Amino acid sequence: MSEKKTALVISAHAADFVWRCGGAIALHAEMGYEVTVACLSFGERGESARLWKEGKSLQEVKDIRHAEAEAAAEALGVHELVTFDLGDYPLHLSQDDKMKLVDVIRKVQPRFMLSHSQYDPYNTDHMYTTQIALEARMIAQAWGHNPGEKVLGAPQLYLFEPHQTEQMGWKPDTFLDITPVWDKKRAAMEHMNGQVHLWDYYTRVAQQRANHFKRNSGGQSGGRDCKYAEGFQSIFPRTVDEL
Repeated sequence: MSEKKTALVISAHAADFVWRCGGAIALHAEMGYEVTVACLSFGERGESARLWKEGKSLQEVKDIRHAEAEAAAEALGVHELVTFDLGDYPLHLSQDDKMKLVDVIRKVQPRFMLSHSQYDPYNTDHMYTTQIALEARMIAQAWGHNPGEKVLGAPQLYLFEPHQTEQMGWKPDTFLDITPVWDKKRAAMEHMNGQVHLWDYYTRVAQQRANHFKRNSGGQSGGRDCKYAEGFQSIFPRTVDEL
């Protein structure tokens, strides 16, 4: 029997995984991957302006964001949505919270991981999350952490595209064609009613990255057609047998 294929997304807020890597989630789910999404917060304070303007209470905002995230995850084919409910603006993890994330990583044993850019002056929750993801990945690889558990191998950590791309020092080295699952990503985005203004923005981003996919797959001399794509920056070297 072949080894189970898994992937893990570590998302600062409840909607981040939808905008930034929803296509990758849906595509790999269709390939048979069990994709787990760990949401560290619901983004209730800093990423729910529309709900606050409607006069919702904190608990109402959290409940709405949670429900939206669950609906989006279902639309994308997420295997499990793990919600930590740690608050946002600022997001902060205690040592116990970090160990819970390590537990998730070891349970999932992902072939690859996805999280935010390493620098984001507009939203420090995002870059904090990636620092936590790197730390948790390191701990999950340590034989001396909870001896007897299966240690983590060396999954690639892909950084998905930030919102203000040019300001983040984010440089994509991987483009993924998500055209076959675009309808799933768009449907998931439309579940995020607290941030309607981003629906068309991230549609345009996907179309722009599709152009980059075509150019880098051969361009005018025979590049593969692509209508929607996502870009990622890898952190670690790849080991290959052929280029």
